[in-house]
Amino acid sequence: MEFIEIMKAIILGIIEGITEWLPVSSTGHMILVDEFLQLNMSPAFKEMFFVVIQLGAIMAVVVLYWKKIFPFNFQYKQNNKPFVKMDIMTLWFKILVATIPAAIVGVLFDDVIDEMFYNQIVVAGALIIYGILFIVVERWNKGRRPIITKVHDITYQTAIIIGIFQLLAAIIPGTSRSGATIVGALIIGVSRGAAAEFTFYLAIPVMFGASLIKIIKFGFGFSALEAGILLTGMITAFIVSLFVIKFLMGYIKKHDFKVFGWYRIILGVLVLGYFALAG
Repeated sequence: MEFIEIMKAIILGIIEGITEWLPVSSTGHMILVDEFLQLNMSPAFKEMFFVVIQLGAIMAVVVLYWKKIFPFNFQYKQNNKPFVKMDIMTLWFKILVATIPAAIVGVLFDDVIDEMFYNQIVVAGALIIYGILFIVVERWNKGRRPIITKVHDITYQTAIIIGIFQLLAAIIPGTSRSGATIVGALIIGVSRGAAAEFTFYLAIPVMFGASLIKIIKFGFGFSALEAGILLTGMITAFIVSLFVIKFLMGYIKKHDFKVFGWYRIILGVLVLGYFALAG
């Protein structure tokens, strides 16, 4: 039984590692997959697991972009450069500003959001609606020159607007955090590459905060099996994310996101059809 649950955690980790970064909604996929590949664990553990497993994926960003996001220079005496890299520190201030909307809503309304929106119908609806939005925005954006092409050129005003778009994903599962922030950034003139990179960085404090809330609510008294399943899922998500992030950054240099919009629409329709027949 324990081996089967560990294998399920590996499969869920693979799904998380892929869907966290592609604009298709990792949480939405995890909720849907749970219908067919249910962890034989308590509802409280699964609620926590589906959020905290994302922390494993987020750590891939930290590893891949460490030099771009770590603001301190401990070799300042040898290289004669400032101890604090002010451009990176400023970027972190902008990232923190962008997290404010989702942080406020997450702290105040976490339980309400879970109760109202964490179901298959909401996920399917969000997949379809935001899939259509992806296609519409990409067609509208075709031929337009971005105003902001580098992540460090993102202003505080732009950061807070991106944070408001992220709020949509924080409220409604199936939206896609990366999808919402990238679409929002494209609308206000940020290039696809800069939007994706800022989205990666934005995920770090957001998912650390969300994971902390879920772990505190669940408690720290993990059984050996619970700890094993959680760590297995997180490690798997981390490894898969290393490859998916590199793939996505290469993909967006030559392609837009319309294919993900069509994928979302097709998946959403299939989900609605399945549950209509099952119901």
